[in-house]
Amino acid sequence: MSNDIATPHINPKGVDIAETILLPGDPLRAKFIAENFLDDAVQFNEVRNMLGFTGTYKGNPISVMGTGMGMPSIGIYSWELIHNYGVKNLIRVGSIGAMQEDIDLHDVIVASAASTDSRFLEQYNLPGTLAPTASWKLLKALVDESERQGAHIHVGNVLSSDIFYNFDETVNSRWAHMGVLGVEMESAALYATAAEAGVNALGLFTVSDNLVADTHLTAEERQTAFRKMIELTLPLAGLDK
Repeated sequence: MSNDIATPHINPKGVDIAETILLPGDPLRAKFIAENFLDDAVQFNEVRNMLGFTGTYKGNPISVMGTGMGMPSIGIYSWELIHNYGVKNLIRVGSIGAMQEDIDLHDVIVASAASTDSRFLEQYNLPGTLAPTASWKLLKALVDESERQGAHIHVGNVLSSDIFYNFDETVNSRWAHMGVLGVEMESAALYATAAEAGVNALGLFTVSDNLVADTHLTAEERQTAFRKMIELTLPLAGLDK
């Protein structure tokens, strides 16, 4: 698709957007990834300061772009990337609060599915409850890559929540009782948007907090803790070769 068109939220001004893109929430984290992990990175977006870059990893084109926080925001950016710019593989990279006691800070959680308390899925008017899942193609490739790197990961269901400060203090324990690994705020919308369009999506997260043990990374640790997660995702840029 044309990289000369502009949407209300993305204006690449002729710069290519790769078919595989990493989607951190923080646009400054997108900038950090581009500057520290990609070769020949060129900025393709600055609208609303939601920075996006395209470069290469081991010769394979890959983009990275911030999406902001929450399902409405990632729903907008993922829809436009898919429908206006032809992106095929969307990989959310972020932080997560673990809900299980045996998951440690700095661990990586991979969301095979995403439960939600959001009404985002109601737009599809389905005759039941959709369980948004990761694309098997990306999920298998990520698990295979973790085995190649000898990296320990946790794979399972996460909660994509609309609520950061929840009035009901019992919600985490009830989700945890059902085996949910952790809580974040975007994957259900990303998975549903990708599924409706017939493209691939995956979410993986560095554990920044354990909500059971009440342990937390410092602000400084959060800036560097996600390196392992990024090193797991970058090889997926060559998946379609």
